[in-house]
Amino acid sequence: LYFAGLFGFLRDRFSPFGMKDRGFLVLFGFFGASLYLIFAFTPLSFTRLLIALPLLTSAFLMLSSALNGLASALGQQHAMSGRISALWNAFAALPGVAAMLAGGWVSDRLEALSLNEATRLLFLGGAAILSAVALFGFLRPKAVFGNLANERPEKTHVRDDLRRLLRHRAIYPALAIWLLWNFAPGAQTPLQYYLQNTLHAPDSVWGEWNAIFAASFLPPFLLYAVICRRVALKNLLLWGTLAAVPQFTPLLLVHDARGALLAAAPMGLMGGVATAAYIDLLIRSCPPGLQGTTLMLSSGLYYVAARFGDVLGTGVYQAFGGFAVCVALITIVYAAILPLILLVPKKLISYADGHVPPA
Repeated sequence: LYFAGLFGFLRDRFSPFGMKDRGFLVLFGFFGASLYLIFAFTPLSFTRLLIALPLLTSAFLMLSSALNGLASALGQQHAMSGRISALWNAFAALPGVAAMLAGGWVSDRLEALSLNEATRLLFLGGAAILSAVALFGFLRPKAVFGNLANERPEKTHVRDDLRRLLRHRAIYPALAIWLLWNFAPGAQTPLQYYLQNTLHAPDSVWGEWNAIFAASFLPPFLLYAVICRRVALKNLLLWGTLAAVPQFTPLLLVHDARGALLAAAPMGLMGGVATAAYIDLLIRSCPPGLQGTTLMLSSGLYYVAARFGDVLGTGVYQAFGGFAVCVALITIVYAAILPLILLVPKKLISYADGHVPPA
């Protein structure tokens, strides 16, 4: 996951069956579904899980590379990076919210089954989902795949692509902003301990809090799809960041689990515009023909930032014995995004979605 950019680079350079992104959906959709089926009917053991996990994760990363590259290319070629960002975030949030809400219910029912029966059902569910992804690649909806120009008419050397990527200065501030936005020391493990140890919330509240928090991003995403066509990205970046800097401070005002659940909603609302604006910026920053690489680099940075931010936040929480220090750290990290916005090339963010970018 940390090296997700390599999978994006493969997407940008190869075209399975001559079908480009459709080929990746078909190939790795069926590859992942086949793996799920194999492990569904194989007796469960730690060794088999250890083998299954990196193989399935690799299949998911190739699928994600195709989807991210496709979405970014559509956004760039049709001057709709803002609307693509808003809808992409909204459709990514919906299954996440559903999974958080359904996870406990599914777990309770699987407990009545034997270990092999429970894992078999889960693996069969994964096989069904990835088969549907592969089928989508076969269908080739013209609205998606029929409206893309070929940005790589000729084969290029790996060295030339890497040189072009490294010399594309616009990606650096965009990736740095994305890294800080996802660093958030204390937003994972320390927050869970704070809810359960300090506020004495039951285990279920952690899932409910995450579901409310994620669902609360949806209204700002939909709002962004409208206002991005009327407001230049530079203003959306500034407004969204200013709203997001104090995102975690509402948790300092609560004294019980119910208050934490109530605080999750405004916290999500405060971060929605920033998230959409940052991905809008990432899409605009992609070098043509290397959209998959750039978006998957951001995905790798997400995992690096989130995991190491969690390690730092956990150490701080343990050392100081309180969540307030974590909130202060998160606020400082988010505030550090503001000067980075000044480093973004002006011509990249000076126009609204749907407008022709400056030459």
